[in-house]
Amino acid sequence: MTELKLTNIWDKVFPKSENVCHEKVSFKNRYGIELAADLYKPLDNDSKLPAIACSGPFGAVKEQVSGLYAQKLAEMGFLTIAFDPSFTGESGGEPRFMASPDINTEDFQAAIDFLATNGDVDAERIGICGICGWGGIALNAASLDTRVKATVTSTMYNMTRQIGKGYYDEADNADARYEMKVALNNQRTEDFKNGEYTRIGGVVKEVTDDMPKFAKDYHDYYIELGYHPRSPGSNDGWNVIGCMSFISQPIIAYSDEIRSPVLMIHGEKAHSRYFSEDEFAKLTGDNKELMIIPNAVHTDLYYKTDVIPFDKIAEFYNKYL
Repeated sequence: MTELKLTNIWDKVFPKSENVCHEKVSFKNRYGIELAADLYKPLDNDSKLPAIACSGPFGAVKEQVSGLYAQKLAEMGFLTIAFDPSFTGESGGEPRFMASPDINTEDFQAAIDFLATNGDVDAERIGICGICGWGGIALNAASLDTRVKATVTSTMYNMTRQIGKGYYDEADNADARYEMKVALNNQRTEDFKNGEYTRIGGVVKEVTDDMPKFAKDYHDYYIELGYHPRSPGSNDGWNVIGCMSFISQPIIAYSDEIRSPVLMIHGEKAHSRYFSEDEFAKLTGDNKELMIIPNAVHTDLYYKTDVIPFDKIAEFYNKYL
């Protein structure tokens, strides 16, 4: 297995805090893939801490949104890690920019493995935080892993639903899925002939008047703050064509069985708001909460620190961890 080469310089898209300790760490998931992470810890602390594993958005790296969340929560008293998913950023796995509902759920569980065995962590006080597409993965992990004591999702996407059914479920029929599968499988044939994978999606480089607003929001985010050279979402696409298994592998099958607390946050004007509202409706118990941020669009919860309700998130974790 190739040894990870971790960057030692600070190359995040957000400023470094002087109020936390930062170090690079790595750990393996049960597929044998080595994951790279940034660990943030409050200064001058000798006691075992509650811990939080952060990841997302889909196609992003730890130098972007998840790292911003992790560093801020460390300033608020938690030991945190922001990790690169398998096949992404500084983490291992081939081919690059691949994705898998199963492997990515395992990534979160491997992060919990790492935290539960860290000498600075109280293993009974571990939470997870998933942003955008990783909000769905976080809920999936919470439905499986009883070591998760509290879960936060921010501007959540259910990637399996979106890929299999289209935005707002507008392509939720057998004919639409069949035509999509024909196109994707024909592309697989061409990729095999060419010896390389075609990457799809990504952030537009130029905005036109006829684009949907959410596409413009993504563009504005990456231009204003979010670009990072290791993120496939910042360059030519989100992932390789091989992630088409998302179509037939719906996640969060047993969300109604999540007993641990869940806080779901979404923007009032986010195009993806229905994901959080629909998933929240499936949750049971009086320890679940949905918070809608007035006037916020999807990407506001990526980087606008005056919009992201960090105080509320910290209050939630402090209550349950």
